[in-house]
Amino acid sequence: MSKETLVSLAKDNIKHANAKSVSLATGTMKIPASDYTDNKRWIIEKNKLFHRLPLLVAMSCELPEERSYLSIEAAGIPMIITRDENFKLHAMLNSCSHRGAQILDPGCGKIKRLTCPFHAWGYDLDGSLAHVFASDVFGEIDKSQHGLIRLPVYENAGLIWVNTDPNSNLCISDYLCGYDNLLQHFNFRNWKIFGRRSIVGPNWKIAYDGYLDLYHLPILHKKTFGSDMPYKSLAYSWGPHTRVTSPDPDLAKESLHVPPEDFDIDNLTSGVWTIFPHVSIASFDAGCRGVLISQLFPGSKVSESITIQTYMISRDLEESEATEAQTMFDLLETVVSEEDYKTGLKQQAALKTGLRNEVIFGRNEEGCQTFHRWVNKILETPDSELPQLFKSAHRWEHTR
Repeated sequence: MSKETLVSLAKDNIKHANAKSVSLATGTMKIPASDYTDNKRWIIEKNKLFHRLPLLVAMSCELPEERSYLSIEAAGIPMIITRDENFKLHAMLNSCSHRGAQILDPGCGKIKRLTCPFHAWGYDLDGSLAHVFASDVFGEIDKSQHGLIRLPVYENAGLIWVNTDPNSNLCISDYLCGYDNLLQHFNFRNWKIFGRRSIVGPNWKIAYDGYLDLYHLPILHKKTFGSDMPYKSLAYSWGPHTRVTSPDPDLAKESLHVPPEDFDIDNLTSGVWTIFPHVSIASFDAGCRGVLISQLFPGSKVSESITIQTYMISRDLEESEATEAQTMFDLLETVVSEEDYKTGLKQQAALKTGLRNEVIFGRNEEGCQTFHRWVNKILETPDSELPQLFKSAHRWEHTR
């Protein structure tokens, strides 16, 4: 069914390309400028979005074997992700049950047991407490009740999501609204990480708006991507998750000779795939097919965000291809840091004055409208109603 949906998306794109049309939102949308600058709202967003919803934190290829581990921090939460000897995935808070010390430094590799460097308490790869150092003098303790704090984890499409709320009743699969099944067609499980970096930017929503907006491409990025970049967008949403692309005349030309059902998977998965609330997956071709996966997190203050850029490639590269891929990865740093985020930081400073009451999203910025509508919707939804919110969410293929 997911392949059929990709084909239907391609047919919709071709329809718009032939008609020289775009899909538009029903109207413009205004939001308070203070949504980007208010510290109280920012704290609420961190708590109700980043500490309550599943976050994409890793790629499956980072834990390729049994007894693999990955130690990272996401949204201020240190966590350990492991594959046990049966290849089952686990996620845990990186904090020993004894005195709370972090067990592993950031990194990845192979490991047989998780051992705290403070007092040598040892844990199995599923987080169960297996060993207490000098237990004869420590005192009686029920090991079954003192494992690491487990976090909900979900893996699909070569991607790994973790909910930082250990008590969440939100099914991660339901949260993704079937969007992850579409992402399966990238086959990310067999891709490789070419490079990774972190970039400091403006408020996380100012930064994220740019990933949903094609309107600015031929203007802001004319020196890097060129002034002929498409600016008309087609937005397709599954709940809060949105794919943004543009009508593609080349796709329409190809359909004259090849039916969309037989299109190469690269054509069927092109564009920008955003995963609410903080991820963008954008396709590029340099050396071989690649994607830039951008994970956005709130920074240390309302006016700051941290973006982790991971450039993934679909296969091993020859030396000349690797040089081409590095050139693309370097270019993308310039595009985001020196164009998108530099502009966003200036936007942030202007909004901080409080002299502007609102910002406007046009009918042609439907992806941004969907994002902000969902941010507000989730902030208003209590924990008990979150599961139904996503189970009943609109999915593009249901309205065709």
